[in-house]
This record gives sequence, C-alpha cells and structure tokens, in this order.
Amino acid sequence: MPAETRTAVDKALDLVEAVARADRPPRLTDLAEEVGLHRATAYRVLVDLVRRGWVLRAGDRYLPGTAVLRLSSSAARNSLGALARPVLDRLSERTGMMVNLQVPEADRSRVIDVVRPDRLAMISRLMGEALPVHRFAGPLALVAALEPADRAPYLRTAEADGHPLDGPDGLLADVERTARTGFAVEYGRNEQPVASLGRAVVTRPGAPVCAVTLVGLGAEIDENRLCLLQELLREATDELGRILSGPGSPAPSSPSTAVPTASAPPSIDAARAASESPTAGEHRAGGLHVTDPTESATATPSPAPAPSPSPSPEGQS
Repeated sequence: MPAETRTAVDKALDLVEAVARADRPPRLTDLAEEVGLHRATAYRVLVDLVRRGWVLRAGDRYLPGTAVLRLSSSAARNSLGALARPVLDRLSERTGMMVNLQVPEADRSRVIDVVRPDRLAMISRLMGEALPVHRFAGPLALVAALEPADRAPYLRTAEADGHPLDGPDGLLADVERTARTGFAVEYGRNEQPVASLGRAVVTRPGAPVCAVTLVGLGAEIDENRLCLLQELLREATDELGRILSGPGSPAPSSPSTAVPTASAPPSIDAARAASESPTAGEHRAGGLHVTDPTESATATPSPAPAPSPSPSPEGQS
C-alpha cells in the first residue's frame, strides 16, 4: 500500500499484524522495515498501541498485548465460524453431504470452515482457499446477493480467466437467475464428478455475510433430490441469519421467497417420489443449474407425500 494512502488506522493495524505474525518478538527497526514506516512514525504508533494494550513492550522487543489475547479468546467463542459450526454440522448430518462456509472477499469468496463426511474424503475440502465466481456455487450465491454495482470485481476475475459474461451460458445470466431464485448449483466446473449447491446468508439487503454450500457427487444433486436439498439449505441459512442478527432483531433478508418448514425433514425417498418428473422453470446453463420458482408457480401442485416416521438421509456410509 503506498504510504500516501495509508491512514492512521492502517498503520496501527499493520504494526499489530506484524507483531502477531513474527516468528520471534521483533524490534522497532524490524517492525518499521516490515510495514514500510519511518522508525519515528512506527515508534509513535507503537506507543499508543502499548498504552491501549494491543502491543506489549519487553525491553527493546514487542509482543502481542493483552487486548489481542482477549480479542482472540472472544473470537474463538463468537466468530462467524464458531457461531455457524453447529448449523453446518446439522446440515451435513441431515443431508449426508459435505458442507462449507464461505465469506466474500475483494473479488472471490474464501472457505473458512468445512464439515466433510468420511465417505466424501475423495473430494477436496478447499479449506482456506479463495474461489472464483465462475467455478463454484458459493461465490455465485454471494455475488448474486450483492447490489449490481458491487459485482464488477468478481465479474472481472471471471472475464480475465476467459469465462464468457454474456449470452445464455454466460456468467451474467447465471448471476441473474441465482439472484431471482436464491440458489445456485454447479456441476463439475472445478472438479469432476463433484457438484455443489450454494445459498447466501443475507442480514441486510445487498450485503451478504457468508454463503453455505452443500458439496457432493453430481449424481446426488440430481433432479429428484434437488428440491429437498434446497429446502434443507434454506432452513440452515435462515437459522444462521437469525443467529447473526441476534435476539430481538428483525428477521434477516432472504435472497428468495421463503417456504414453510416442517418440524422434521422428509426422507430422501419421499422427496424423490414427489419429484419424479422434471419441475417447470428449471435451467441448466454452462454447468450451473438453478431452479426458478417464479416460473414454476403456475404448475399444478402435487399433493405432498406423507413424511417418513423416522427420516434418515441416504448416501451416508
């Protein structure tokens, strides 16, 4: 970052981060050199950081302060990953699929937590990796939940990778359909024969917090099972949205129309029986498949099958 664009907050955070990631307690000269500040400027900022407890001075060396340690302890309890983990665990148990949690970054999404059943050990976890919008369902769900003016950096990444933006198989069409339905399904764009179903968690319109993605073999996210998986994913993301909004907060925004939820999910067999024939309003474009409820609204509804007395998702080993 050029020096002339750095604010006082930038300088302070640069120094705190440099102290925290150092292999051994650094000296003033080491810190100033690493973050690109004059020694006098670095010293003045460090004085304030020591006073506030963000940095601890021990002789001529600096260590993380008590404020950092308190923040780390609090973050371990109240971080997005910690709050979301029970939701991810339940979703994986109910579906038998891998579940990951992604957050938006400047032009991609990043995977910050993964729950992977043993039977899917052959599928890459992608933990900590940054994912582009044109190859994964999670970032597509996040980008579709953004305001249109905020999507440009993600689209540029896809364009630079040679992915088309325009046309029926282009990324813009994928984003539009996902924005309308709230769900995106990716079939084998990153890894064959893997597919994924993603939905964003939106607590404020136009500002998605994260996305939850189901990942499994392509045959498991087929026409017969897709509707059930979408409902279970909707329940999970809505629950996480309520957790993040806090008690007494308004219900989080939903990227698509909500559906009633049952006290227990129907079995996979029941979902298959209810969807033997293709549903109206489905699209498959360039490996991304999204179901459009607005186009299927005119279809004659079928009676819902009776729920199984003891639901148990298939596919678990």
